Amino acid sequence: MSDQSQNLAVTLFSEILVVDQLARSLVASVLPKGMELSHFSVLNHLAHSGSEKSPAQLAQTFHLTRGAMTNTLSKLEWAGWVHVRPDWDDARRKMVSISPAGQKARDAAVISIAPVIADVVDAVGEDKVRAVLPVLREMRLKLSKVE
Repeated sequence: MSDQSQNLAVTLFSEILVVDQLARSLVASVLPKGMELSHFSVLNHLAHSGSEKSPAQLAQTFHLTRGAMTNTLSKLEWAGWVHVRPDWDDARRKMVSISPAGQKARDAAVISIAPVIADVVDAVGEDKVRAVLPVLREMRLKLSKVE
């Protein structure tokens, strides 16, 4: 890889990391009281998947340790936003699903997040956002295979 290519790669990832930090901060600032970004992420995933997941599956999805996911799930369960039950086929495992209260909390979060994200998309321009999405998806897929 040439020096120019390396500089391009470093610049790209620097921008991505700063955008990530700013986006997380913006979204976290408008989440409903008591909800953290990690909570929203898990609730949103469960809402979209429409099926139960094991804590290990969730940890893998979010590239977290099982301990970190267990901590998040404990907080979500305490809030009443997820149901955690034993796996009927394997007593050593648990299964997690979003509760009706969790679905409502997730929906409220989406309502609070959507306008601020839409403002950013409007400011950048929908055409530019549409153009960059395939590149970001391809990078995400490539990075998910690096591990």
